[in-house]
Amino acid sequence: METITLIQILTLSLGFYMAWNIGANDVANAMGTSVGSKALTLKKAVFLAAILEFSGAYFVGSSVSETIQKGIVEPSVFQSDPMIFVFGMMGSLLATGALLQIASYFGLPVSTTHAIVGAVLGFGLCIGGPSAIHWSTLGWIASSWILSPVLSGIVSYAIFSLIQRKILFALDPIEASQKLTPFFIFLCVAIAVLSLVYHGLNLHLSIWMAISLSCTAGLLAAWISRPFILRITEPALQLNNGFHPYQAVSLEKALHHLQRVHLSNRNLSYSQEISQIVTRVQSLNDTVKKTTPELYSSHHHYHGVEKIFIVLQIISACLVAFAHGANDVANAIGPVAAVLDVLKHRMLSGTSAVPSWLLALGGGGIVIGLATWGWRVIETIGHKITELTPTRGFSAEFGAAFTILLASKMGLPISTTHALIGAVLGVGLARGLKALNLQTIKEIVVSWMVTIPLCALFSILTFYLLKFCFA
Repeated sequence: METITLIQILTLSLGFYMAWNIGANDVANAMGTSVGSKALTLKKAVFLAAILEFSGAYFVGSSVSETIQKGIVEPSVFQSDPMIFVFGMMGSLLATGALLQIASYFGLPVSTTHAIVGAVLGFGLCIGGPSAIHWSTLGWIASSWILSPVLSGIVSYAIFSLIQRKILFALDPIEASQKLTPFFIFLCVAIAVLSLVYHGLNLHLSIWMAISLSCTAGLLAAWISRPFILRITEPALQLNNGFHPYQAVSLEKALHHLQRVHLSNRNLSYSQEISQIVTRVQSLNDTVKKTTPELYSSHHHYHGVEKIFIVLQIISACLVAFAHGANDVANAIGPVAAVLDVLKHRMLSGTSAVPSWLLALGGGGIVIGLATWGWRVIETIGHKITELTPTRGFSAEFGAAFTILLASKMGLPISTTHALIGAVLGVGLARGLKALNLQTIKEIVVSWMVTIPLCALFSILTFYLLKFCFA
């Protein structure tokens, strides 16, 4: 077998190996929250993620792939010996895939984007020096790692705050959620369709035509879903000792607000009067709790709301999976496309298209990795960061998906792990910091910090190993 053919086969195998590890580690960002909130079983999550990850990778994955190929290392530096560039990209794939496999074995969610960018940066600095690096592009990518959690956190904070004000704090939360749910379905479907039809399916639509089409699809989905949402109800709640259960819940919330007023009051002339009001409301609240304790222990008034939001969280989880496939397939096929292009032309060309079959190869690798090993990291994301419910999970997933799809359209290889953690933090801030497991988040952040230098070091070692084997 010719050396070039052997290198091509090995490169495709390494690309598939890298995609397999992305599926095993990073797809937990898409489905971990849904499994954690029990909106989906593990088997259903794997099935849905397989379809949506592949679709996102195949239809929307090319723009980010071009950034990984030639946006980080300057190709002209390797014109004298293009095979150096080939071995460097192959080493990046091998080093990143190995690190991801180790992390997946221990159930650690690391950033695959951090890993591949660090690997490419490592061999680029080692072989070409600082002049081989596109520092402006690298700076733009690095800034996206900061901007992505901030943006996703802001979006998630806004969505969950809206849910709190309009649904969870309403007198009739179920009725309020039935009114607001079609709006959220409209947003999810419209954003997904817009990302698909605008520079995604080669339809060459104008931005206004794409927006019109996506809004139409969103409205249709909201209209179709409304009858099903209205069917999700709880048994009628009865009055107990003159109190409706929703009134009892409102009474407890009012007590909390009065206690805040009492604690923050600095006007001594009103202090005694406020204290008396708090005492009377506290006594009344205690009486209601004694007569209907089951309401406070089981949160009966929110069960129907969470049942409705299970539907929304499944939709948002599909949106995250689609967005993840669109963005992170580039981490596997970007270096592969660059290597195949060099081997075909015997030189580093200025531009090269990412073939559809290569997008399909990356998407297939992600799906197989998810199905075989994805459950390990899904358990970490779903259970160890924060206590999740469908309302919280939907808010986090929607914020992350919006950010990831926006970055994919801009050609930015952002970290989906960053986006999801930022979104979860946004939801946590809306509820208070006590709702978050800060120790787990700290461990994840530390793993992000060590990913880049480790991958850079592994990449340099594997580069010299491959060069020695094929020299």
